[in-house]
Amino acid sequence: MRVLYHIPSLDSIYAHRTIYHGFKNAFIDLGHEFRPFTADNNLADLLESYRPDLFITATHHYYRKYLDFDLLRRHREEGLFVIVKIDFWNSPMSAIRINEARSLKDDKKLLELIANSTMGDAFFHVVDQDDLRMDGFTKTTGHKYHTIPLAADKTLLKPDYDKKFAADISYVGSNLPDKREFFKSYVYPLGGKYDLRIYGQDWTQWDRALGWVQRAGQYFNIKRLAKIRKPKLTLEDEARIYASSTVSINVHEEYQRVYGGDCNERTFKIPLCGGFEVVDNVACIKRYFDSDKEMVIAENPGEWMEKVQYYLKHPEERHSIIEAGRRRVLRDHTYHNRAEQMIAIKNGGDA
Repeated sequence: MRVLYHIPSLDSIYAHRTIYHGFKNAFIDLGHEFRPFTADNNLADLLESYRPDLFITATHHYYRKYLDFDLLRRHREEGLFVIVKIDFWNSPMSAIRINEARSLKDDKKLLELIANSTMGDAFFHVVDQDDLRMDGFTKTTGHKYHTIPLAADKTLLKPDYDKKFAADISYVGSNLPDKREFFKSYVYPLGGKYDLRIYGQDWTQWDRALGWVQRAGQYFNIKRLAKIRKPKLTLEDEARIYASSTVSINVHEEYQRVYGGDCNERTFKIPLCGGFEVVDNVACIKRYFDSDKEMVIAENPGEWMEKVQYYLKHPEERHSIIEAGRRRVLRDHTYHNRAEQMIAIKNGGDA
């Protein structure tokens, strides 16, 4: 099968980068062909020359600007299957996050594209089916959405201890606005007692400013600006950090804790790399992992801080949790699982 994956810019250094590579490596490892569709490609030429069987795209306005729905319709009539990542029906995102989509329910043009099946053949989101942020999508559009959570890439992320990354506590991720208060109250204080290391993007004002410039360059496909920043870590380095840290902490945005229907990639990547994870309380994680047997999930911020410090002092209790968590991810939560789910949806299964 030939897979076409829509990612307007391959220069992204945020989550879309690892998600793209996760799907790419999974589909190829499963024996399929895989190509990206970027802002540098002509969709008509690419569809004609590559003749994909599966096209993965999104409703976000950044993606829609590159889509020709009449062209896609003609190829769909010839067998192309289009699966679409949808935005939140009721978005909790702050208006100041201008790169995020507003509520899908307020986009009348998009609703028409979905309702009449012009947008695609199937729709998916990372959130669970009972998440209130999606309440109203199926009733209004007449289409269901499939839940395809984020995952981990088992082709790249493997246990690999590296003493240069050894630390008591590590965190890998971007400095997002909704996490800053949590870090101020519950993460930074740990740095006074333990070797705390934080890796990722936007942890200084200068880096955040460059981030806005880079995102603008990617949106308007201005090459010099689109590449103004490079990833601070290789994908393999992230695995080494998790494998080399006594505790790898995982923190979600406040809206994820409130709604509970989706979690980040870190949730799955840390166990796959042989890391020990302490994560905040996001409801769906308890559906994906057995708490305190496969992963340590704290009910509240205070308990989160207590559990981080407890397991730093009790190494004998970490080993079985690490092994059980890794087994669960390998069984249920790799991008191979997600790619196979998309294939099942394409083939008419109720995945």
